[in-house]
Amino acid sequence: MNAQRIAVTHALTQASDFTQVLNAPPRARTPHFVLHHLPRRPTTGKEVRSTLGEADLSTAPTPELSLPVDQSPVTGLWLGLVVPKRHAKRAVTRTLLKRRIRAAVAGAATSLPAGLWVVRLRSPFARTEFISAASERLGRAAADELSLLMATAVARSPR
Repeated sequence: MNAQRIAVTHALTQASDFTQVLNAPPRARTPHFVLHHLPRRPTTGKEVRSTLGEADLSTAPTPELSLPVDQSPVTGLWLGLVVPKRHAKRAVTRTLLKRRIRAAVAGAATSLPAGLWVVRLRSPFARTEFISAASERLGRAAADELSLLMATAVARSPR
C-alpha cells in the first residue's frame, strides 16, 4: 500500500456522471461485475445546468469559465453502485452486494487512481446455487469475485 496517498471515497450522485462513466470502456470485468473509471471530478449542479444548453438560448456572449484552483488536480474517489433489481430481486441481496462492493473498493482505494468509479452488477448470481438471499456463501462468493475485480483494476492502472 502507498502510505503517502490517502484515498477518500465519496458517493457518486449525479445521473450525468453515471452516464458518462458507464459509457467509458470497462477497466475490469468478472462474470458478475464490471468496473468503469473516468479520471475526472464529478459535475456539480451548476455545471450540469450550464451544459444543458442555457448558453445556446441566450444572444449574449457567454463568459469563459475556469475551474477554481482547488478543483484543478483530481483527488479522491467517487464511487457509484449499480445493482439492478433484475439481477438481484431481493432487497436483502442488493444490500449485501452493495456492502461487499464498498468494502472491496475501500480495501483497494489507496492503489486506485483518483476519479469517478462505477461498479455494476452485470448478471445475477444463480438462485439454485445461492438459495438464501443473504447467505454467508453468497457474501463470500461476491467478496472473492470483487477482490479479483479490484486486483485487475489495480494491475491495469497507470503507475
